[in-house]
Amino acid sequence: MGVLRWRSRLDEAIAYFSFSPMRKLDLEVLTALRIGAYQVLFLTRIPPHAAVNEAVELVKLAKKTSAAGLANAVMRKIQAAQRSGKHPWKQAGLAAEYAHPSWLVERWRTEYGDETAALICNFDQAIPTTTLRLGKPEEKEQLANEGIDVQPGRLLATAAKIVSGDVTHSELFRSAQIAIQDEGSQLVAALLGKGKRILDCCAAPGGKTGALATRLPEAEIFAAELHPHRARLLRRMAPQANVQVITADAAALPFRAEFDRVLADVPCSGTGTLARNPEIKWRLRPEDIRDLQSRQIAILRAAMSHVILGGRLLYSTCSLESEENEGVLEAALGASGAFQMVPLREELVRLQSSGELLWKDLDSLVRGDFLRTVPGIHPCDGFFAAIMERIT
Repeated sequence: MGVLRWRSRLDEAIAYFSFSPMRKLDLEVLTALRIGAYQVLFLTRIPPHAAVNEAVELVKLAKKTSAAGLANAVMRKIQAAQRSGKHPWKQAGLAAEYAHPSWLVERWRTEYGDETAALICNFDQAIPTTTLRLGKPEEKEQLANEGIDVQPGRLLATAAKIVSGDVTHSELFRSAQIAIQDEGSQLVAALLGKGKRILDCCAAPGGKTGALATRLPEAEIFAAELHPHRARLLRRMAPQANVQVITADAAALPFRAEFDRVLADVPCSGTGTLARNPEIKWRLRPEDIRDLQSRQIAILRAAMSHVILGGRLLYSTCSLESEENEGVLEAALGASGAFQMVPLREELVRLQSSGELLWKDLDSLVRGDFLRTVPGIHPCDGFFAAIMERIT
């Protein structure tokens, strides 16, 4: 995970001392050098000479013996530079300093401003806290009895942050009575409100489905997932009796307008989750966002067809990109007068009044009529959510 977070910074050092374009290095050699460079530059518990030796041995193990000398030389130069405290390969700028693609950082600077873009990048580079979704307050005591120390969440009363202990060994976790779930994700599920018949269009891996089933044990919940293997994961994450898992395409579900609550948590770029998924920033391309938008518009339009008169649809992503959020809503709604937007602040006030929402600064969570959590400003991943109500 450290290598993935800091990959571009590591590559700068490797390129500087290898005197050759990165593309000319075999992937096995480059991977070994990245691991070794990360150990030398970012870790303290591993002796530098051991990191150098392990990098060289990995190159040999990959049957790239001819590159062992290069690996040894590069690693020793990185070790010497770290010892001297001089890093001549370092480049200036926010993207270089925080190891993010420059095109992505520039988007955030334009969308959110320089200060917020820096907060996002800084948040992405830290190991995120593991957060639990609890069903009952007394579960904290049971966790403590099992040697798991938790602290209250900062956004929601149902959340708890793990301080120490392995929650995966807990009976509560194994029985899916509690789950590991980011506070922002929990907030999105809470915003759907109360319903008797609920459709979760893109449900896997099942965090929000499980949260809905726990919050609304009397509701009938249908959870759809396109891929069979992810549908099986969904079933494990949401084993509650009131959840029915459907393997089907979210854009062509076998339902009519028969749900009073519909959740369309669509597949997205995931740029709000880079602290947990740092590999995303290295594989994502600008054109991917346009491709995702087309899929998101199709899913949202299909989801709208399943909402009864007076029912509500919640659209959400874990993306920071406006094309996947406001842009999708604008394209899907078009000139249709069947739905009206529900101001998100009203729903946040409702959750705050009930004691579920602990966060005091509601204005920071709202952008126009929408929810927008920002990594570095809020103690969670970046989420967007909008609520629409069917009026005709």
